[in-house]
Amino acid sequence: MKRSSARPFMVLWLLAVAAATSAFVLYLSLRVESVELGYSLGRAHARVARLREVKRVLELEIASHKTPERVDLVARTLLGMSEPSPDRIFPAGPLPSGADAEDEEEAQGEAGPSVASEVP
Repeated sequence: MKRSSARPFMVLWLLAVAAATSAFVLYLSLRVESVELGYSLGRAHARVARLREVKRVLELEIASHKTPERVDLVARTLLGMSEPSPDRIFPAGPLPSGADAEDEEEAQGEAGPSVASEVP
């Protein structure tokens, strides 16, 4: 009679061991996945920090390229530009209302008798 009562016990015991083992394996796999996601998140945070630093450096570089001194340097060295000579400066319209008649005469005298007829 001992054999008949031992059989259901062994079946239940094997089921309990199998359930505990599968639960432990599931727990370990979830834990490993959690650790991998943590490492992945750490790498993503490091990459974001690097990209923010690169963005900051590039913004500083852009700001330095927009300064008048930098524009003047590039214009003179790379593009070969220079200040225009007085004979290349043409008035674009009437002088402001606060200007004296003498200033107008000086401007006309420097530009020559007929500015409109001189087209390069």
